Amino acid sequence: MASIVSITGQRTRDMLVEVARMLFVQWGKDKTTMNDIANASSKGRRTLYSYFQSKDEIYSAVIEQELHLLDEKLQQVVAQNIPADQKLAEYIFTRLDAVKESITRNGSLKADFFRDIQEVERVRRRFDVKDIQMLQQIFEEGKQNGYFNLHDTELSAQLFHYALRGIEAPYVSNKLSDRMKYNKRFIINAFMRGILVKKDHKHPSMALA
Repeated sequence: MASIVSITGQRTRDMLVEVARMLFVQWGKDKTTMNDIANASSKGRRTLYSYFQSKDEIYSAVIEQELHLLDEKLQQVVAQNIPADQKLAEYIFTRLDAVKESITRNGSLKADFFRDIQEVERVRRRFDVKDIQMLQQIFEEGKQNGYFNLHDTELSAQLFHYALRGIEAPYVSNKLSDRMKYNKRFIINAFMRGILVKKDHKHPSMALA
């Protein structure tokens, strides 16, 4: 019985988050009120406040939901049975494209991403930990299989993570995304030249061409 209640509660929470996301997209976070969310969900204020104490809290839940979708996409890349250099190349572009798709799809969240970056940073800390762990897993695979010349895979994962973080904003704002898509070989070289073992194997960028 408890499990049924738990499942029902999770479905209600997910529904409230999705309703809030759509209202944030339509009106923006600032113009959306808790009353708006309660009315649009047909659940009422009492139900809404039993799950979320404030608009900021439900806004954070929306961002967490989007980061969960990003995490799932990246886990699928990590699970692929392909050479580590190709996997890293696919990971880079899957990550950047997924971030851009999420922010663009959510309309006003794109503005909030640049305006309220501290809030976004706070919510995404747990994803950042997972991102570093997934990158380290790829680096460990590549090191063991002779693709990567790395001494410290954990430090390398952290450096790659922050490098990717650094180009998220210009990528999302279209300052880099189109050029990067048409110059994937250059981008992969820029990220991977220092860690690839010098040997004759198919260049990872070829898999993305």
